[in-house]
Amino acid sequence: MTLSAESCIPCRGGIPPMEREAAENLLPQAKAWRLNDTATKISRGYDFDNFVDALAFTNKVGALAEEQGHHPDICLGWGYCEVTFYSHKINGLHQNDFIMAAKTNEIYQAK
Repeated sequence: MTLSAESCIPCRGGIPPMEREAAENLLPQAKAWRLNDTATKISRGYDFDNFVDALAFTNKVGALAEEQGHHPDICLGWGYCEVTFYSHKINGLHQNDFIMAAKTNEIYQAK
């Protein structure tokens, strides 16, 4: 099953964050996403022709986050949206972050 077809499972904390190697193995399924230096977050920037399209994308990602119960950090501006995922309760990465990254890519591709 592809990551984008999966659903997030509640992360209640108390588990260790994903190791760098595991994160690197999942990255190919979240195309164009990048791992930060400490392997605790993944991010991707998306380009748009104007602010309205970037805002519409941001709102779709927000709706998905509410549906899945897994919320990103989002930076929005004219012609761009930067999305960052990590699991706040474990201060690092969880499979949910990669599921959401793959789903976010599908929203962008459908624009």
